[in-house]
Amino acid sequence: MARLVSLNVGLPRDVAWQDRTVHTGIFKYPVEGPRLVRRLNVDGDGQGDLGGHGGENRAVLVYQRESYEHWRRFLGRDDLEDGQFGENFTVEGLPDDEVHIGDRYRIGEAEFEVTQPRVTCFRVGMRLGEPRMPSLLVAHHRPGFYLRVITEGHVQAGDEIVRTRTGRHELSVAAIDALLYLPDRDRDTLRKALDIPALSPGWQGSFRDLLTAAPPSPAPRGFRPLRVTRVVPESTTVTSIHLAADEPLPRPEPGQYVTLRVPGAGDPAPVRSYSLSAAPSESEYRISVKRDGVVSSYLQTHLSPGAVLEVAGPRGDFVLTEDDRPVVLVSAGIGVTPVLAMLHALAARDPDREVWWVHTSRTTAEQPFAAEAHRLLAGLPRGREHVFLTAETGRLTAAELSALDLPADAAVYLCGPDAFMTAMRSAFLALGFDGSRVHSELFGGVSAINPGLVGVVRTPPHAPAGTPGAGPSVTFARSGLTVPWGEGYPNLLEFAEACDVPTRWSCRTGVCHTCVTPVLSGTVSYEPEPLEVPAEGEALVCCGRPQGDVVLDL
Repeated sequence: MARLVSLNVGLPRDVAWQDRTVHTGIFKYPVEGPRLVRRLNVDGDGQGDLGGHGGENRAVLVYQRESYEHWRRFLGRDDLEDGQFGENFTVEGLPDDEVHIGDRYRIGEAEFEVTQPRVTCFRVGMRLGEPRMPSLLVAHHRPGFYLRVITEGHVQAGDEIVRTRTGRHELSVAAIDALLYLPDRDRDTLRKALDIPALSPGWQGSFRDLLTAAPPSPAPRGFRPLRVTRVVPESTTVTSIHLAADEPLPRPEPGQYVTLRVPGAGDPAPVRSYSLSAAPSESEYRISVKRDGVVSSYLQTHLSPGAVLEVAGPRGDFVLTEDDRPVVLVSAGIGVTPVLAMLHALAARDPDREVWWVHTSRTTAEQPFAAEAHRLLAGLPRGREHVFLTAETGRLTAAELSALDLPADAAVYLCGPDAFMTAMRSAFLALGFDGSRVHSELFGGVSAINPGLVGVVRTPPHAPAGTPGAGPSVTFARSGLTVPWGEGYPNLLEFAEACDVPTRWSCRTGVCHTCVTPVLSGTVSYEPEPLEVPAEGEALVCCGRPQGDVVLDL
């Protein structure tokens, strides 16, 4: 008979970690006597990061005494105590390879349902002082699991645990965990997992993506020389540069960008990314550059037909989807470039689709592609155009969007400065648009995903403090920064953080793939090896190190 041997709670608090502050509820400690378990948690308990923990489907975390014994032996530790893995219920019995998703258990007065394995994140490693822990939990098939509260009630240490229902398909916690985080997935098992009603929506979404997503075509790696064929002024601040090669170019998706290395504009040659602004083509690329810095000024003033630039192939996920719903293209300033490529594609291949063009520019003189966009929209029977000049009317507002009577079932594509993107996304959600169909492309670095960090002050990317490294050059393409690698850094993630380059991570040990990053050129090796190697042309920066010069899409 399984048994609850320790009931553990703890409220979120701020904890110092690697010169930063983490808001976390990972610190749980045993309590005496009964506690009421409510729909969202145990009385006296809380979760710090509700994006990854907590909520109805993750109300209670369970870990096993048998796994504690396993880690004491494996890690050579005698200091592991109940609650130290962040669990609310420390139990005897209920091993991960025997408990099924959808199983129900009665403990004391309450009844629970198993919803998913533990979410792998860095905080369990932080709590134990063992950074490898997120990876080890998956590799050793001992993640622990979450419970949904079916019936609220009091529980206490010593209560027996009685299974009252077996989950559909009898897929164990360990099997479901491996299905998400380990390679060589079985498609039939993925389908069974999706047929378990109790499985939490987040895990269902991940499995659905794994089952339905087509294998990605690897983006072309490395830089190739492209010849400038034309340089065309588009406005008082924007110039288009047309690029071609003697052989066919990789055909981009409408909305993608290319990355340029610009010899002559600095030492080392600076790297910048620019959206493709014309119809997708295999014979010519067009980028459109706003003058706002040294590199863009160089491109506008020093290039002429015949000049050569080094260009990495098209990439990016901000692309036009294939469906027949209305499209709303919204841009500000130079953010017009990727949505203009989408407009070209719509005019060429889907002229009957309903298309709305909403653009803001400071003045008419500074508005690039006005005539080009107008001509394309005039050829669309269901095309509509709205241009707002902010010098005359101020910034575009939610009220003005509402007055346009945009179709609420539309797919929306937003591109512009960060503040514009944030305001417009909020406006569309307030108007009732489906958030999953509101797509955005931000300039510069990707938006950071750093769960639990508080008090973070974002500063422009820069070389790391101290003596420059003597290793190969690491280029963060989106951030426009090239710096020599320092051997004192354990991985590219920590090197990027030292440079204040925006990063994305969760586990920091090569499990969750949150940090996966396109590699434009160069090679990355791993220490430790990730549990699943990323796709060709991508790297996990949390455990990757450069093998020679490398250019990352960060």
